[in-house]
Amino acid sequence: MTGSLISTLPGRYYTDPAIFAAEQERIFEEMWFCAVRGADLPNPGDFRTVQVGRESVLVARSRDGSLNAFLNVCRHRGARLCVEEAGTVKRAFQCPYHAWTYALDGKLIAAPNLTSMPDVDRVEYGLSRVHLREWLGYAWVCLADTPPSFETDVFGAVVERLGSLDALDGYDVGELTVGRRIAYDVKANWKLIVENFMECYHCATIHPELTEVLPEFADGYAAQYYVGHGAEFGSGIKGFTVDGGEGFEKLAALEDERDRKYYAITVRPQVFVNLVPDHVIFHRMFPLAPDRTLVECDWLYAKDVVASGRDVSRSVELFHRVNEQDFDACERCQPAMASRAYARGGVLVPSEHHIGGFHSWVVDRLGSAD
Repeated sequence: MTGSLISTLPGRYYTDPAIFAAEQERIFEEMWFCAVRGADLPNPGDFRTVQVGRESVLVARSRDGSLNAFLNVCRHRGARLCVEEAGTVKRAFQCPYHAWTYALDGKLIAAPNLTSMPDVDRVEYGLSRVHLREWLGYAWVCLADTPPSFETDVFGAVVERLGSLDALDGYDVGELTVGRRIAYDVKANWKLIVENFMECYHCATIHPELTEVLPEFADGYAAQYYVGHGAEFGSGIKGFTVDGGEGFEKLAALEDERDRKYYAITVRPQVFVNLVPDHVIFHRMFPLAPDRTLVECDWLYAKDVVASGRDVSRSVELFHRVNEQDFDACERCQPAMASRAYARGGVLVPSEHHIGGFHSWVVDRLGSAD
């Protein structure tokens, strides 16, 4: 490609089941994956199942208060242990097939006729453990035998965007409370969603409410375009709300220099973090098929905002509209990924060139699998 345009990935990267399978294996099952909000599992026995690559992962609160993660598979004959997306067990998980029973820490504690099978090691035949680390109030899991560096891959994404990890401190994300959660079932490949989030060339076209609040977005340069930059609120804008009216008080620990600014972070492969002075918007993607991605979006507020029952709808509505506008655009692109017109891909204009880095990263992760 000559001139100022560079090529995108070919269309098959968004439609080919073999490429999607390779992404599941080499990206989602090898990297740190943000699974659940810890506060969603407040009590011992609380659990949630999430899809990570090709695996169902069970995240549960143990009796000692810690979180554990396991493959959601009975070690006896492979039955799915928990079929519900979320729930609570009193003391243990019991397989509904043959009643093998596991403690909240994954150890095998009971099975029919187990006492007559002394050679069955209760630890060895416990649930298959998955690496888990808590950060920003979320449980991040990794299916790899030896996980990559959390500091390099996850912390590094924040440093790359904001200039330092300390820049997150003022938002105190781990201490915020979910004021609203919306799940979006998007009929598009996960990479289209990442690419959309990374650029703002489309903002003037499809985001009238957002560009009213953040006027510089109308010029096509996203807040992720250069390190440490935060998009400033417009002069007449009072808060990050659908009409630009008053929001809530600035988060207590937030520095004045970050007031009236919006920052966005992409943590590959499936997290977006949006930072504004009075709340945080946290996206987690769950790629389910080449043309289907579940996105869970949490709006996080100071605890007193949620506890006092204050109305968060105007701040939720702004980014809910942004989400719907973005996901609609991705769904319009998805069918064309199979078109002969896109067999060699499309092009990136200068304000989108950082997406080329994301494409190179995907190709590098897949290696010869593509």
